[in-house]
Amino acid sequence: MIDPNQAFAALVAATSVPTPVPVPGFDGDPNVVTPGVIGFVLTLLVAVVTVLLVFDMIRRVRRVRYREQVNAELDAELAAEQEAALEADFEAQDRTTEPGDSSPR
Repeated sequence: MIDPNQAFAALVAATSVPTPVPVPGFDGDPNVVTPGVIGFVLTLLVAVVTVLLVFDMIRRVRRVRYREQVNAELDAELAAEQEAALEADFEAQDRTTEPGDSSPR
């Protein structure tokens, strides 16, 4: 039977480690390379765009919430008006009929 530790050790020993190939025409230290001004500007641009998108999203969500609130208030007012109109109709019918009479006058 094959020992898993020996199999793993053989696999690691058989794997070659790639050697880094230097970039032609670059004489500097590859550990000191920075993105420079272009990298800073692009990172700043991404951050600013993200902040602006967040503010826009907050504004849109707030607008939807206010519209929903106003529509709910308008629906409540309309329901109250319809209920008051129905009550007025029932009272008018009660006045036109006598207690024992089921037909209007």
